[in-house]
Amino acid sequence: MPPPVTESITLPVLEMTCASCQHHVEEALRSTAGVKTAHVDLIANRAQVDYDPLIATPDALIEAIRASGYDAVLPRADAASESSSDLLAIGAERKALATLIAGAAAMLLAMPLGTQMGALDHVLMHVFPWLYTLSPEFLRWFLLALTAVLMAWAGRGIYVNAARGLRHGATNMNTLVSLGTGVAFLYSAYATVWPATGRQVYFDAVLLILGFLLLGKSLEGRAKRRALAALNSLSRLRPATARRIRDGVEAIVPLEEIQPGDSVLVLPGERFPVDATILEGRTTVDESMLTGESTPLDREPGGRVLAGALNYDGAVVCRAESLGEATMLAQITRMVGQAQGSRAPMERLADRASQIFVPIVLGLAALTFLVWLIATHSLQMALASTVAVLVIACPCAMGLAVPAALTVAVGRGAQLGVLFKGGEALERLARLAPSDAIVLDKTGTLTVGRPVLTAVHPLANSAENDLLRMAAAAEERSNHPLAHAVVDAARSRELVWQPAEDVQVLPGRGLTAKVEGHECLLGNEALFKEFSVPLPDGIAPPELGVTRLWMALDGVPAGCFDARDALRSDAAEAVAALRRAGLRVLMLTGDSAAAAAPIAQQAGISEVEAGLDPAGKLARIRALQKSGLRVAMVGDGINDAAALAQADAGIAMGTGADLAQEAGDVLLLRARPSAIPAALDLARATLRVMHQNLIWAAAYNLLGIPLAAGALYPSFHILLSPWLAAAAMAFSSVSVLANSLRLRSWLPSDT
Repeated sequence: MPPPVTESITLPVLEMTCASCQHHVEEALRSTAGVKTAHVDLIANRAQVDYDPLIATPDALIEAIRASGYDAVLPRADAASESSSDLLAIGAERKALATLIAGAAAMLLAMPLGTQMGALDHVLMHVFPWLYTLSPEFLRWFLLALTAVLMAWAGRGIYVNAARGLRHGATNMNTLVSLGTGVAFLYSAYATVWPATGRQVYFDAVLLILGFLLLGKSLEGRAKRRALAALNSLSRLRPATARRIRDGVEAIVPLEEIQPGDSVLVLPGERFPVDATILEGRTTVDESMLTGESTPLDREPGGRVLAGALNYDGAVVCRAESLGEATMLAQITRMVGQAQGSRAPMERLADRASQIFVPIVLGLAALTFLVWLIATHSLQMALASTVAVLVIACPCAMGLAVPAALTVAVGRGAQLGVLFKGGEALERLARLAPSDAIVLDKTGTLTVGRPVLTAVHPLANSAENDLLRMAAAAEERSNHPLAHAVVDAARSRELVWQPAEDVQVLPGRGLTAKVEGHECLLGNEALFKEFSVPLPDGIAPPELGVTRLWMALDGVPAGCFDARDALRSDAAEAVAALRRAGLRVLMLTGDSAAAAAPIAQQAGISEVEAGLDPAGKLARIRALQKSGLRVAMVGDGINDAAALAQADAGIAMGTGADLAQEAGDVLLLRARPSAIPAALDLARATLRVMHQNLIWAAAYNLLGIPLAAGALYPSFHILLSPWLAAAAMAFSSVSVLANSLRLRSWLPSDT
């Protein structure tokens, strides 16, 4: 049976305002036939859907979203989408400004309609004497017409969305605002058509509520776009055209026409359009937007460059390697987008609270109305307090508290070369407490990972070059650092070999292969023991810091190779920073104790376990976890993948094996240990901001709703005006976003 087909699509979703909206859209998509997974991102206003194209279609997904009370469109080109988004933002700002100005004017015009003359009335009579000469009936009808027009123009989206939601049994922020302004408008219209002593109008409150809500949405939208700025800047790094050289002729062509193997010319000041290898010329490149590496990097023939990197000072010809979605830039952009749209565990609590928030507020508003009406017999006071309760309540702040911080943090991390694979990954890393443990691999993590062969020890009648040639043939297809050392040494001696056959990599031990008709065994002492090959006598033990690679042919020891690796320049500093953070630092390595000891000593690590295979590393991490510790694991090799997956937080070096990168929760694009404490600090800073946002959102509603209901009136005779409640509501969402945006300027503590 053929495997089921799955396709993914990202749909822009319109008219969402809070976590309740997000929940309703997700539920509508998940209940659609053929949909396997659906996730809605409130910050970016988009839905990521995995579906079976044989059952569901993009049009069916859009219809499901519309049926839930919202709107969606098919994805468009970035430029068009961005332009449309800018136009919508400008339109929202104009509506907000016009409605606020009209609300202020309505407040002024409503002053003569008050039932009592106050000090402000006496001031206005001197400043605007004509105002008090106008007919009260004219003022009421003028304000009625002005308010009706602006409600239909500026507030249309709010009322339409509220009506859609109610048709589908859904409530959200629009429901509260529509109900509050609708009740105030209808009562004011009633007081206008049938005026009587004591009947007040609230047209100014209606306009100011709508104005502040629209202003809040406008500021919120601007903050969301700033939160997504890192992802947008990544997507703009790739140029649209490239200078292709074919048969000696240079031509500027659309990037889509470039094929693997094409020669591409990149001039100083231009960005590389594809991942490529330098063929001619020398230059320095800036990869800071991709890897966080701020130092310009030298590139010469044979050097690899990444799409999006800036070419500084040399014209170079390079061979196109990876194109389009296969480039490192596209992969980073995709990972950042997926991580920003992911759901952190803390967010689920906020989601559950948001789902029941609006019904609770509606109940409290009804209770407020009844209490005031019974206690005061004043319909006006009951109405004003009820409207204030409806508009001050803000589920938006609760819904934005976690995703806003996560979105900004993931983008900032990407700029620094730290890729969090999602909200859960970030939260797991942040929850590492002082006294928890962090486990570091040696080769490629603490060390440079490019060992240099220092000696060849042949046995019996073998010649050095013969031994090295056969070892290079076996290791040529391996990605292990020691394999690179053997192959590099063979090439430096200009040795030539035939490709090996039946190469089988045994993670943490070595490999087996068939070379020149011989069964070749190449690896550490554990591999020799596994295959019952005795270690030879007469070879001096390796020096401290040297890794020894044994070789056997047809079950007989043939010789060994010694290689030495160097500690990374910032490794000791990184270990010291981790210790200052209170973490217990351990080194687990498959290398020998003799090779591991000096590296650990230089790095400042006292707890070292050497000679571990993948199962040994996995068992050690499980033992630490069973002792009650949370454990983070940092590694880069295939032999680290199981340990990375088992750890509470797995951190993979970006220069390591693909399997390790897949197993890790966090990917460090810079192959520097100093990025480890930086990732931990950023995760902890983000968790603090999430907590601050949630506390603020909860405290705002817990204090604001009773205040709007009139809790201070019995003691202090203070009532919150509906329009002031609307201003507070708008401020609450914007403040959560503003607090999250502080992470945009976050820097590691050692910077």
